[in-house]
Amino acid sequence: MSDNSQHIRYVALRDNIREQQAKKIERLKKELEFVPAKPGCYLWKNAQGEVIYVGKAKQLRARMRQYIGFLDDRPKIPLLVAQIDSFEYLVVNNEHESLVLERNLIAQYAPFFNADFKDDKTYPFIALTMDDMFPAIKYTREKHVKTTRYFGPFTDSRAARRLIEIARKVVPLCSARCPEWRRMQRVLKAHGARGASPAPELVPVPAHYAFSKPCFDCHVGLAPGACCGRISTDDYAKNVEKVTRFLNGQHKEFEDELTRAMQAAAGNLEFEKAARIKSRLDVLSSLHSKQNVQVGRLLDIDVIGMYREDELAGAHVLMVREGQVLNANEFVLNKGSNVPTQDLLHMFLLRYYEQTSSIPKEICVDELPEDKELMEAWLTEKLASKKGARVRFSTPQKGEKAAFLKLANQQAKHTLLRYKVKNNYDTNRTNTALLQLENALAMERPPMRIECFDISTFHGAYTVASMVVFVNGKADTSQYRRFKIKTPLDEANDFLSMQEVMKRRYCASRMADKNFGSKPDLIILDGGLPQLNAVIAMFDEMDIHDIALAGLAKRDEELFVPWQGSEPVVLPMGSPSLYLVKAVRDEAHRFAITFHRELRQKGMTTSILDEVSGIGPKRKKALLHYFGSFKNLRAASCEQLIEAHIVPDDVAREVYHVLQLYSERAHAIQR
Repeated sequence: MSDNSQHIRYVALRDNIREQQAKKIERLKKELEFVPAKPGCYLWKNAQGEVIYVGKAKQLRARMRQYIGFLDDRPKIPLLVAQIDSFEYLVVNNEHESLVLERNLIAQYAPFFNADFKDDKTYPFIALTMDDMFPAIKYTREKHVKTTRYFGPFTDSRAARRLIEIARKVVPLCSARCPEWRRMQRVLKAHGARGASPAPELVPVPAHYAFSKPCFDCHVGLAPGACCGRISTDDYAKNVEKVTRFLNGQHKEFEDELTRAMQAAAGNLEFEKAARIKSRLDVLSSLHSKQNVQVGRLLDIDVIGMYREDELAGAHVLMVREGQVLNANEFVLNKGSNVPTQDLLHMFLLRYYEQTSSIPKEICVDELPEDKELMEAWLTEKLASKKGARVRFSTPQKGEKAAFLKLANQQAKHTLLRYKVKNNYDTNRTNTALLQLENALAMERPPMRIECFDISTFHGAYTVASMVVFVNGKADTSQYRRFKIKTPLDEANDFLSMQEVMKRRYCASRMADKNFGSKPDLIILDGGLPQLNAVIAMFDEMDIHDIALAGLAKRDEELFVPWQGSEPVVLPMGSPSLYLVKAVRDEAHRFAITFHRELRQKGMTTSILDEVSGIGPKRKKALLHYFGSFKNLRAASCEQLIEAHIVPDDVAREVYHVLQLYSERAHAIQR
């Protein structure tokens, strides 16, 4: 089949798809007219009936119309709308209910276009079995028993187990793993004893069973002796309350209470009891000494740091209680670069605070969530403070909180790095990207060597070009090259500049030069179709027809190739291939603009003093020697120039005026 017939079939197929999409949009618009303008959640579905996106809205009809009318400018919306075939919606009474329902629906359907945890494993929790007469503490990965109180989640299982051990050393409590505690619970529950039941002596227990055998934990001071009747339910309940406060990070009150108890025991000459209390104080002290970050005041905040890269995002939560980092949790979220930061933060907050019972009064973030007030109301309800305290979000810019936020962001970056190294993410993704490019650009083999070019100029002056090289999907900086454009230009002409670079780079002598490396598999030109046509014309003159070419348009990240005319190749949003192409283009742009600025600043520096009447080589040298550097000369005031007595006063004023103009132009370059 000829290329012309292939093109005709392609155009016909494209037009048919566009017509079908237009009919579908019109159908959905009509169906949306019957959606109520009330709060609720909406579910977009594809042609197979699968839920592909879940969202909430204050007014369902208006919010859903934004998708179909392409009034939502998020990058993922066009791809999402292209797959939408139908929808459902659920009406609720208020926004708060829609927030909770949204999280439940996302957990139920796991839609493709909703960001969520990359690793959907169950996280560790510390649990207190509050339904038991003598509640026990335990480590668990399950969180489904309503009568159990959970603390977490923890992303480090060792930290969770260590915290249980420390809590029991500070406040003795039964462990759910203790055989004696389990045996006691079976007997109590067989006779109807529950958490709200009367004291053990009032519970009808068989005569052949007596709580007289202390467990091992009781012997070593980790348990209070519920198994052998050494503690009443009232005193045990006080221990449970203390452990609850301890797990919530309220440590200072225990130090004060234990210090008073130790002093009282010593005053009554109960030295063994005082020694036991002293050992608990030492445990608390050792816990605090391991904290690397401390502040002078008793902050109770959660600090959430995020770092986004490629399709992933790392999230790090610092739980700061009483001015110290009580716990640090790290998570990896998918679709990190394909959704706005506010959407990503919204999904993370829903998922994280749905699971945890430790709600602070303040949450520090880099950017406030879009539905800040609704989130604050939901978290305030979860906090359920007896004193009426409210949860609020903040974006600290300086001070201790800002330092914590900076630390959390750094840790989020390392979280993502560890995940990628552990899962060999970059290598697998690069291989996928190269294979996708091979298919999308109809190449004979994957583009193992990619060369990308960009032009940088200022109205035709200081025109330069950059060449960056990616080998096996990774930047090879040793093969980067910079070109000064020699073609005389009265104004910017990227096409002539690009043709000159192609002629200089791919001439026979340069192709044989080992310093320039081997022939590329793919050349990417920053600028789209016009740049591509200019290079095609130059390659025709040079008789080069065995290197694949592609022009990348900045606006919509579209690739133009010679064999498809004015119709672009659109790589899927969020695909590894699109990410690689953008990374190559951005690196070429960075390399070009850096070289361009160097030339402009150097040119302006060497000539700026020559513009001043009365300044010759000797006076210029004397000024630079007196002030030590051109930077210091630029920073000098007019009075300092006059007081230097190197040039006449009127010349000094002119030097100051010219240097001010130079600084303004240099500032414009940086922008």
